[in-house]
Amino acid sequence: MSEQFQAQLGQWQAQGGQGQSQGGRPPSSRWRLQVVHRTRFSYAGRVRSSYNEARLTPESSSRQTTLRSRLEIEPAATAYAYRDYWGSTVTAFDLHSPHEELVVTGTSIVEAGPEPAGHEHVGWEVLRGREVRDRYGELLAPTGLTEVDDEVVAEARAVAGDLDPYEAAAAVCRFVREHMEYLSGATHVKTTAMQAWRHGKGVCQDISHVTVGLLRALGLPARYVSGYLHPTRDAAVGQTVTGESHAWVEWWDGGWCAFDPTNSVDVGTRHVTLGRGRDYGDVSPFRGIFSGAGSNGHTVTVEVTRLA
Repeated sequence: MSEQFQAQLGQWQAQGGQGQSQGGRPPSSRWRLQVVHRTRFSYAGRVRSSYNEARLTPESSSRQTTLRSRLEIEPAATAYAYRDYWGSTVTAFDLHSPHEELVVTGTSIVEAGPEPAGHEHVGWEVLRGREVRDRYGELLAPTGLTEVDDEVVAEARAVAGDLDPYEAAAAVCRFVREHMEYLSGATHVKTTAMQAWRHGKGVCQDISHVTVGLLRALGLPARYVSGYLHPTRDAAVGQTVTGESHAWVEWWDGGWCAFDPTNSVDVGTRHVTLGRGRDYGDVSPFRGIFSGAGSNGHTVTVEVTRLA
């Protein structure tokens, strides 16, 4: 058991399993959510060894508090946790006994709410300054998954017009969503922003990649956010539903602003943040390599329960 989980579990137990709110109830503007994310890998025969890392531990921030989080691995393996370059919690483990299946289950309880009170928004002159460009250079440069063509950038610039950075970013989010249809299965994890844009269809990953690429092209530092979304706006307490891994964006205009372009909503009580990075490649929930029999594929399930 990691020191981080021990600390979280101790806090949870000390509070009687009720979180940090008075009377054991979260504020009305916050939801308490349990997320169970299970990935099952099956192989054509025995795998001799594997080396893996999982990003399945939600963050604690001004918007959300992770009350409890654990990672279960079958077959059992010794794991250790660390924070990567982008601040995401990574659980790394390896297996050296023969196995024909690997199951990794992340279970977390999180209190999530809206973004905290707004910051002072800066203007374009500040964003174009050397200090900002030096500090956020990695989040201004395109990546293989987020790069967009000049003609699409020109369309986004026309949409932004003379708007200030915050309003321009919001307008770009709406512009992307209006031009891309959400369609499950239309793309895959290696689909680039321009491939999805030309197709006119994609999932949250694609919509977020396009949005991040355009925000950066306009001069706004932007990052890709990985997490979960409860699918029901008025979810009943205690009912477990099929949830989904989700992605959205954040941009910096004096402070970080979060927005879910796929659903055209602010990030709030239904969103659980796992990690951030330049694109999906920095925050994929699970990655690894193995030696032995070939893969028969994998399945992923996400179950979300509103606890309060």
